[in-house]
Amino acid sequence: MKVIYFTRHAEQKFSVLLEHGVKFSKEQVIATVKNPNKVDRETRKPLVIYQRNLTETHVIRVVVKIEAKRFKVITFYPGRKYQYA
Repeated sequence: MKVIYFTRHAEQKFSVLLEHGVKFSKEQVIATVKNPNKVDRETRKPLVIYQRNLTETHVIRVVVKIEAKRFKVITFYPGRKYQYA
């Protein structure tokens, strides 16, 4: 079982995105880490980016630092699918 926890920045990101009209739940972020459509281990090494489809054109990307068996969510953000194909 993955132990997933959020940094202060990640916790604040929910309200920052909501101010811009984008709503995510913790459950969506956790589901992305547990069951991603794509995993990018190279772009921001040693961080890992988990990606999951939201719609036909958009994805959620979750940046994680893996520490032993703990997954620290650094940040998350929406993106257009074509940018991260």
